[in-house]
Amino acid sequence: MKPTPLLIAALLLSVSCKSQKAGIISDKAELTLVAEGYDFTEGPAVDKNGDVYFTDQPNDRIVKWNASDNSVSDWMSPSGRSNGLYFDHDGNLLSCADEKNELWRIDMEKNATVLVDNFEGKKLGGPNDLWVDPDGGIYFTDPLYDRPWWEPTENRLEERRVYYVTPDIGEVKIVAENFVMPNGIIGTADGKTLYIADIGDKKTYVYPVNEDRTLGERKLFCELGSDGMTLDNQGNVYLTGDGVTVFNSKGEQIHHISVPEKWTANVTFGGPQQNILFITAMDSVYTLEMAVNGIR
Repeated sequence: MKPTPLLIAALLLSVSCKSQKAGIISDKAELTLVAEGYDFTEGPAVDKNGDVYFTDQPNDRIVKWNASDNSVSDWMSPSGRSNGLYFDHDGNLLSCADEKNELWRIDMEKNATVLVDNFEGKKLGGPNDLWVDPDGGIYFTDPLYDRPWWEPTENRLEERRVYYVTPDIGEVKIVAENFVMPNGIIGTADGKTLYIADIGDKKTYVYPVNEDRTLGERKLFCELGSDGMTLDNQGNVYLTGDGVTVFNSKGEQIHHISVPEKWTANVTFGGPQQNILFITAMDSVYTLEMAVNGIR
C-alpha cells in the first residue's frame, strides 16, 4: 500500500519525537519514585554537591535528598512554611517563607535571617519562587494565594508582581507586573535572560535582563503557565503542572514527561553531574536520568 501524505507526516513526527526524547533523556531511563507520603512537595533546590532540598509546605518542613545514596531525610522543621527554594553563591539556602510573607536566608546550621518582609511598608502577597542572578541579586515572584495560616490583614500588597533584591539586600524594586498570577521563574546562566510564568493566565514570558538588572520588554514564550521551572545546558525550558513539558529556546514543545500524580509542582537538576531531573509532585518526589545537564 502506498503511504499517504498524512501517514508519512505521522511517521516523521513519531521519529522526530523519539529523536528529541533521546536527545534529552538517557537511553532506557525511567521515572523513579524516590519517596512519597508528603502533603504537598515544592521548591527543589540543588546545592554544590548535587543534593536537593525540597519543601513539604503543609507540614512546615524542608526535606533533603542525598544524591549519593538516594535517601531522603527531614532537614529543617519548622521552616517558616517554606515554599520555593534556591541556593545563593555562598551556599546559603534562600526560602520563600510563606508563613509571614517573607524572604529568608538559611545557613547550613539552620539559622534563618529575614531578608525581606515588606515593600514600601506593606506586607508582601507571599513570595512563591525565586532565582539568583550571577551577581547574587534575587528575583522573586509574589502572587497572592490566601493561606489558612495567615491572619487577616489590610496592610498587604494586592498587586501580583516580580521583584528584584540587590546583592547587598539594600534595595527591593519592582521589575515586572501586569500578571494574573506570577509563579515559576528561572534565568539563564549568563544572567541575560529571565523566564517568568503567569500560571493564572496560562502563559510563560521571556525577558531580556538589562545592565542594571531591570527587565526589558517581555515577549510571549509559550501558551502554557507553570508552577515551577528549570533550564538545561541546551537552553531547553522545563515547565510543570501536567507532568513536565519541555520547550526549546524558541518556545517549541519538544517533549512531555508524564508523572502519575495529577499535579507536578516543581523541578530542578540534581546529582553531582546535575544530570538527574528531580521532580516534586503532590505527595511524592521522582527522579529521571537525563542526557542533558542543569546549569548554575
